[in-house]
Amino acid sequence: MSPATDPPRPRRSVLYMPGANERALQKAAELDADAVILDLEDAVAPDAKDRARQLVHTAVTDGRFGTREVVIRVNGTDTAWFDDDLAAVAAAAPDAVLVPKVSTAAQVHEIETAVDGAGIAARTALWAMLETPAAVLHAESITTASDRLTVFVMGTNDLVKELHAVHEPGRGPLLGALGWCLTAVRAAGKVVIDGVYNDVRDTAGFTAECDQAHRLGFDGKTVIHPSQVGPCNAAFSPTEAQIAEAHEIITAFEEAEAAGRGVVTVGGRMIENLHVAEARRTLAIADSIDDRD
Repeated sequence: MSPATDPPRPRRSVLYMPGANERALQKAAELDADAVILDLEDAVAPDAKDRARQLVHTAVTDGRFGTREVVIRVNGTDTAWFDDDLAAVAAAAPDAVLVPKVSTAAQVHEIETAVDGAGIAARTALWAMLETPAAVLHAESITTASDRLTVFVMGTNDLVKELHAVHEPGRGPLLGALGWCLTAVRAAGKVVIDGVYNDVRDTAGFTAECDQAHRLGFDGKTVIHPSQVGPCNAAFSPTEAQIAEAHEIITAFEEAEAAGRGVVTVGGRMIENLHVAEARRTLAIADSIDDRD
């Protein structure tokens, strides 16, 4: 099954947590995020890397996150910390390892070799961040470079910087890059998570960007503050009305098929196979959220 069509687990809200902050790692276990990214990269100072690895290992292995998906973000392949980070991932055995600044298919193959060499278990999936102009240009080849590479995370802050663009409401300067990467991921049948919203005090702006990301087709959004989790979950969850309509579409279609009728309408709208597939996807998402809860 394609994770983009039949999501095995919800990824509405994916919360970054600094790996060196023990209190934050404890707090994250109490939050309703679908997934957590325990960060060894940007959120950790160079002199705190070793401590962060130890704290992250404890956080992953003590069961505090329950059924939530747990991901470790490592430092980049071109840093002095990459190999030690992979060794820490192998010891902790999280659900996934997230590698930043993946820009070519060749780099994906190098990462796969390094992951295998570090002894990281096969159950630990590979996630990649798309956050450079090169990643956007090579998105099609990156997304199909490895079966182990299942989820992609947009690094919108770095992308804005690299493009010499500006942060603005509506994200006009980024829509081309976001759309191209999303299309490449969907063509590969995989999962794609939107980037972060920087102003944690701007609830209205954040909610609007969540709605935009959902409308564009993202599976969820990365968040950086506990206050963002609730609005994010709401934006990417099917509403009661959408769930009821999905049931109505499927029932009407199945009844029409059984009766040998070629035309099916619901609420005056003609229903085709594509509408039934989307209705089943809506119910699969709702079921996965219920299962996680």
